[in-house]
Amino acid sequence: MHGLRNLGYSPGAGATVWAMAHAHHFDPDDPVLAQLREICMAFPGADEKVSHGRPCFFTKKVFAIYGGATNGENATNFEQSLVFKVVEDERLALEQHPLVYTPMYWGPSGWLGYDLTADTNGTTDWGEVAELVEDSFRLTANKTQIKAFDAERYL
Repeated sequence: MHGLRNLGYSPGAGATVWAMAHAHHFDPDDPVLAQLREICMAFPGADEKVSHGRPCFFTKKVFAIYGGATNGENATNFEQSLVFKVVEDERLALEQHPLVYTPMYWGPSGWLGYDLTADTNGTTDWGEVAELVEDSFRLTANKTQIKAFDAERYL
């Protein structure tokens, strides 16, 4: 069964549950991913895993995802983008930003996407990206991790 993997669970009567393995939707040598990875992995307790074909950065919960897409009539893939949890006080302003989009799957849960390739002057504002990642980290991390981050930051 090409592309399928046995999850090792039999719900009874001899049935076996199979799941489709997700193809990777990224280039592991992508320099944009490397820059985002450097930002994300600087947070206390941060780790990376590939989930649903995309690199996800997490502590206990995911705080950043590399790559996303929109759905609907004008569906667009944003292979080089940051999907992040947004601070509600900043949502309206961010939704007006020309590089921000609402990602399918994560958007209904309050997340936004930031296109890392479409900056008008040809460069990504990595300071702005780092701020978005930090806010997302703070919304998902536990108090101990936030305290550790603040202690490292203000040394």
